Amino acid sequence: MNKEQYEAFIDALLGGPKAEFKEWENVPYFDGCLPIEVMAERGRETLRHGPMKPVGLTNPRDPQVKSYAIVQLRQDNALGTLFNMVGFQTKLKHGAQAEVFRMIPGLHEAQFARLGGLHRNTFLNSPKLLDRQLRLKAMPRLRFAGQVTGVEGYVESAAMGLLTGRLAAAERLGKPLDAPPVHTAMGALVEHITGGHLDGPGGISKFQPMNINYGLLPPLEAPKVDEAGVKIPMKERGRAKKRLMSLRALEALKAWRDAA
Repeated sequence: MNKEQYEAFIDALLGGPKAEFKEWENVPYFDGCLPIEVMAERGRETLRHGPMKPVGLTNPRDPQVKSYAIVQLRQDNALGTLFNMVGFQTKLKHGAQAEVFRMIPGLHEAQFARLGGLHRNTFLNSPKLLDRQLRLKAMPRLRFAGQVTGVEGYVESAAMGLLTGRLAAAERLGKPLDAPPVHTAMGALVEHITGGHLDGPGGISKFQPMNINYGLLPPLEAPKVDEAGVKIPMKERGRAKKRLMSLRALEALKAWRDAA
């Protein structure tokens, strides 16, 4: 999209009719997976820094022309006849979706096999319900695995599934196994879902699913000099810090594995 096309698209998003929530559906949005019109409501440039970010893409027909915004299409079948609009979760009414999305260059005559909607993540209030073995506190013979524990993302959900199986197997074999250290990605996720979040006023739970990120790991001071004693520029210190945190995590995970 060029700027004019993008601005017209945003106007249509903001002005289009939306499906209203029922009273029992009125739950908080997860910031990592917002409807596109909600992102647009937060600022007209928001989508250009999210699912419509044009950075790193070149128009093969005219490499000199830079796009103001883009829409990614993911091929969903082997025939190449079905594509998914990446990051376009929406609560626009179906009639409005077809009208608004056909404003996107290249989709003027698109046939929509399935119009969009919102998906709802169902997850436990794990800090109150689960222990660090991912067992139900009220009934320890039951364990939970995957996304329902309160992690977000495919890799994170798979990791919690594998970890739950490992913990259950160890207990069954009479060789109890602790959760991985908090310095590791898996350990940091377990820490988050079993108590590493902050509650709101009055103890009201604000627990929300979380992807793995460096902010979940115990802090580490950014190095100021490299191995040769040369001062590291400020802009490079963040990368150096993340490398050290990654190495620390790998060492901690290896020690956990070897002790199992």
